[in-house]
Amino acid sequence: MIRVFVTGGTFDKQYNEIKGTLDFRDTQLPEMLRLGRCRVDVSLTTLMMVDSLDMSDADRQAIVTACGNAAESRIVITHGTDTMVETARALGQAALPGKTIVLTGAMVPYAFGSSDGLFNLGSALSFVQALPPGVYVTMNGRALGWAGVVKNRDTGIFEVRTEN
Repeated sequence: MIRVFVTGGTFDKQYNEIKGTLDFRDTQLPEMLRLGRCRVDVSLTTLMMVDSLDMSDADRQAIVTACGNAAESRIVITHGTDTMVETARALGQAALPGKTIVLTGAMVPYAFGSSDGLFNLGSALSFVQALPPGVYVTMNGRALGWAGVVKNRDTGIFEVRTEN
């Protein structure tokens, strides 16, 4: 069984036609799993629905606590890409033994139809089954260990920054 924790982010944003804004309603994950024809046992839990730019230290601690308390050893977290690295760091520093935790997100909302979210979710579900215990960021078909991972804001790609 894989536990999937939903935290919001671009993954779950939907266009509000009245206000002309991107808002949260319900998570899109059940539909994404159905469309992706997922055959993996998944337990889905919504922890919060926030833009990652609005995520607080208390929110991050709630994610760490939920992962620590989860009976499952394999966990996927859907998260906004702007502060995904900070949450990965909090999880990595928490040192949750025996847990494989994969954070993933989307650069374009799933509801827009041209989102990378479905691909990233599928990749995260695959990686969480294959990787050893640890904390990873999975985007664009790549799995990167949490230590040193950054979002390159010029390219929109996650990479590992090595200090010279």
